[in-house]
Amino acid sequence: DPRCPVCAQFEQTVGSTVDKDVEDGKFKIQFVGATFLDGNLGGEGSKNGLSALGAALNVSPEACLKYKTAMYSTKWHPDESGPDKFKDDSYLIKIAQTVPELKDNKTFQNAVKNGTYDKWALDMSAKFNKDGVTGTPTLKMDGKTLTGADGKSAPMTVADFNTALEAALKG
Repeated sequence: DPRCPVCAQFEQTVGSTVDKDVEDGKFKIQFVGATFLDGNLGGEGSKNGLSALGAALNVSPEACLKYKTAMYSTKWHPDESGPDKFKDDSYLIKIAQTVPELKDNKTFQNAVKNGTYDKWALDMSAKFNKDGVTGTPTLKMDGKTLTGADGKSAPMTVADFNTALEAALKG
């Protein structure tokens, strides 16, 4: 969920390790977005943020990954208890100005303003809901959930992530 503070924490702590591992060919990755915080907290920033990620993906996979990183950064990610900043298209476009592929990209900006990927975002969220995930972030490899040292939550440090990944890769 774009509004998820724990997802933001994971991205800030482990995100660059995940990106490097994908780039190095350790594994392929599929992101499944969610919008549950809109229902839990009110607002539409989760859907709007996920829709903007769809618009970025339409530009390129690289643009989408860089945009995701920017959205979850300490500079741009809103406090969960604060205002729903991701509901504001101009805020999402302001974040995109920090991504070279999206900077002044009118096609991207129009897609965000027009909600071009809103249906895609809701379809993605429906897939998330069907997967039976109870917390985010959730990491799965070949259908098995990767967990940190506590055996329950996602690995939230690079060390825990590497340990969980190595165990999963061994089968």
